Amino acid sequence: MSSLFIALYLDEDVDVLLADLIRARGFDVQTTQEAEQIGRTDAEQLTYAVRQRRAMLTHNRVDFEKLAEEYFNVGQQHCGILIAVRRPPYDLAKRVLTILNLVTADEIENQIRYL
Repeated sequence: MSSLFIALYLDEDVDVLLADLIRARGFDVQTTQEAEQIGRTDAEQLTYAVRQRRAMLTHNRVDFEKLAEEYFNVGQQHCGILIAVRRPPYDLAKRVLTILNLVTADEIENQIRYL
């Protein structure tokens, strides 16, 4: 199913203030806390994001690069993974909004983007 706008799912290591900042611009964001997924493994978090048709936003580069490679190797699809360096929420929001305003949900499927 084609989708224009990227819906985000924030890993539990991402400041929840980011969700409010992105929502204020009209984008669909869900936090791990809101989804009641706190404490789940990275693999479980990505599985949840896929089921919800959401791109994953995380600071956990190493584990999510491995998961993306595993998905690729078995031909499994995901809705995109955004890997961000830890920054203050307002700075990170600017970077995330750039992606959300320039990249469609279809374009980010099975991609990793670094912020």
